[in-house]
Amino acid sequence: MTQSGKRTSLIAAASVLALALGSTAAIAAETIKVGVLHSLSGTMAISETTLKDTVLMLVEEQNKKGGLLGKQLEAVVVDPASDWPLFAEKARELLEVHEVDVIFGNWTSVSRKSVLPVVEELNGMLFYPVQYEGEESSKNVFYTGAAPNQQAIPAVDYLLSEEGGSVRRFVLAGTDYVYPRTTNKILEQYLLDKGIPQDDIMINYTPFGHSEWQTIVSDIKEFGSAGVKTAVVSTINGDANVPFYKELGNQGIAASDIPVIAFSVGEEELSGIDTSPLVGHLAAWNYFMSAEADENDAFIEKWHAFIGDEDRVTNDPMEAHYIGFNMWVKAVESVGTTDVDVVREAMYGITYPNLTGGVAVMNTNHHLTKPVLIGEIQDDGQFETVWQTPKGVIGDAWTDFLPESKNLVADWTQPISCGNFNIKTGDCSGQNY
Repeated sequence: MTQSGKRTSLIAAASVLALALGSTAAIAAETIKVGVLHSLSGTMAISETTLKDTVLMLVEEQNKKGGLLGKQLEAVVVDPASDWPLFAEKARELLEVHEVDVIFGNWTSVSRKSVLPVVEELNGMLFYPVQYEGEESSKNVFYTGAAPNQQAIPAVDYLLSEEGGSVRRFVLAGTDYVYPRTTNKILEQYLLDKGIPQDDIMINYTPFGHSEWQTIVSDIKEFGSAGVKTAVVSTINGDANVPFYKELGNQGIAASDIPVIAFSVGEEELSGIDTSPLVGHLAAWNYFMSAEADENDAFIEKWHAFIGDEDRVTNDPMEAHYIGFNMWVKAVESVGTTDVDVVREAMYGITYPNLTGGVAVMNTNHHLTKPVLIGEIQDDGQFETVWQTPKGVIGDAWTDFLPESKNLVADWTQPISCGNFNIKTGDCSGQNY
C-alpha cells in the first residue's frame, strides 16, 4: 500500500471511530443516569448489598412506567468496598466520569462524611437512606434515614418509661466511628438531664467487624447485675452484630433481664442468625417489614418478584430509598429537568406515601417527617411493633441536647438558606447558597 493509501485508510478508520463514539455519546445522552454508591464487599456488604438491589428494582420499575422525562433511567453501580476514602473516589467517578444525575448511597456516617465534600464541590445530589447522628445539613444531601430525634431519643424515652421497663442503667455500645460516638454523646447528655447518674452509664466501642464478644458481653452482664433495671442501647454496625447477638444467647442474656435496643439491626441482619435466643430484644426504626399497610404489601410483592426469592426480607433503609427515589422522580417530573439546583427547590414540601400507611414529607432542612416504631424481635426474624408515635416526627438536623448545637437550625429556603443557622447570633457558620 502506498503512503497516500495508508493515510486514506487511517482517515477512514478515524472517521468510523468518531462516528462510533458520537453514536455512543448520543445513546448515553438519551438516558438519565442514577448513581448507586453502596458497598458490595467488605464488612458493610451485609447491609448495603440489599440497598443496591433496591435501587436497581426502583430503576427497573420506573422504566416500566415509561422512564422519566421521556428517557430511560440507567443505573451506574460502583463498589466502594467498605473503604471510607474509596467512597469519595467512587463518588467523584460517578459525577465526573459517568456524569450521573443523582446518587443513592452510603450506609455509615464515616462514608457519608467522606463523600460530602465531593458532592458539594461538584454540586451533586445524594440521597442518604440510613439513620445517622445528625449535626449536619448539606444542600447537596437529602437525609431520608432517621435523625436522633426520630430514633435514638424516642428509644431511650421508651426504655425509661414504665412500658419500656423503667430502665435506670444504660450500656451505650457502639462501633468506633462518628455515628455511634456522636449519637452516644447526645444520649449520654440526655440521660444525665433525665437524672441518670454518670456511674449508671457504661460506654463501650469496638472496631468494625469485631468478632470476639465474650469479655464485653460478660462485662455487660456484670454491669446489669447491680439490682437496677439495665438495658443496652446498641449502635453496633455491620457484620459485627452477628457474633454480638450470638454471644448474648451464649451467655443467657434474655430480653427480660437486659434488653438490647438496636439502631442498626433490622430484618436483613437477623436473617443470617438463629433468633430464638433473641426474642424480645428490641430495635427502633421508622419501618418494619411486618407493617400492616397496602403500600407495604405491594412493595414486598415487587421486591420478591424482582429478587426472585420469596424468603428475602425488607427493612428500614430500603423504605428510605423507596421514599427518596420516588420523591426525586416526582420532583424531576414537576420541573421537567434533572438539574440539581432546580430539582432541589422542587423537593421542599414534596410528599410520598411511606410503607407504614402514612405520608412522608420532605422538609426544608432536607430531613423527612416519619413515624418512629419500636419492635420486638420474633423467633422468625421479624419484628412485632410494641410502640409507635401517633403521627410523623420531623427530622431535626441539630439536636436540642448539646450546647454547641441547640441554637442551630437548618433551612435551605430564603431568607435563611443555610444548613447551620444560629438563631441567637443570626450567623450562618457553614455552607449556604
